[in-house]
Amino acid sequence: MKIAVTGASGFVGRHVTAQLARLPVELIAVTRNATHLKDLGRAVRIVELDIADADAKCFERLGRPDTLIHLAWEGLPNYKSLHHFDTELTRQYRFLKGLVEAGLPSLLVTGTGAEYGMQSGAMSEDMPTRPDNPYGHAKDALRRQLEFLRTMQPFALTWARLFWMFGDGQPRTSLLPQLREAVYRGDKIFDMSCGEQLRDYLPVDEVARLVVELALRHPNAGTVNVCAGVPISVRRLVEQWIKENAWEIELNLGRYPCPDYEPMAIWGNRRKLNQLLTTG
Repeated sequence: MKIAVTGASGFVGRHVTAQLARLPVELIAVTRNATHLKDLGRAVRIVELDIADADAKCFERLGRPDTLIHLAWEGLPNYKSLHHFDTELTRQYRFLKGLVEAGLPSLLVTGTGAEYGMQSGAMSEDMPTRPDNPYGHAKDALRRQLEFLRTMQPFALTWARLFWMFGDGQPRTSLLPQLREAVYRGDKIFDMSCGEQLRDYLPVDEVARLVVELALRHPNAGTVNVCAGVPISVRRLVEQWIKENAWEIELNLGRYPCPDYEPMAIWGNRRKLNQLLTTG
């Protein structure tokens, strides 16, 4: 089986390619800058490609893969930027539509819990989406466009809706890297929000494992929450990191406001994911 991965040099992409490199598949890692993947083994084929400039021969350049795991998305972590639907949404759909029309049989695209918007509690895939920021809106619109496309050009589609994650290679602006940097600087205090927000966190290597399993074993699953299914407060999570690493640092809670583009309590319902993992 031939698997292509866009966004292969990104946070999630590096972990997905690492998972696939251990499997008996032919792996094509797609990135805008091949030097970012120079640490990959020779068995992995690297294709340098900017989806904004993809042409009609793009499917051929990718080696006509059996499955595409599509992780690429520009503009993060600025979730409020109009770029997401002014520019990125059009680029993304044009790129994926071109591949499908050229013969791509199976596609997994990563979505986001932000598609649920400001709704609170456990989110299940059959609930209506109500995105409340440009990023969530653009992702939700792309999902709908691909679903319409399937009615005209049949292909297998899995929409892996990701929630929060952490792990190696995470952007420096994320919570865990900021905490780690504070510890390494010798800071005695770490400023953060109140920490009472309930979130759904998974280690990124587990997210990657689940994405790969969905792509290979459940290529037409529709929308699937890729999540822990268990809420945890941000404060408790940070306290766990401090305890696990024996770091000596105190939390200054309430120093920053909670993000206004996220509800105070949201997590994923994992029932559909669990059912898929026990079948096929």
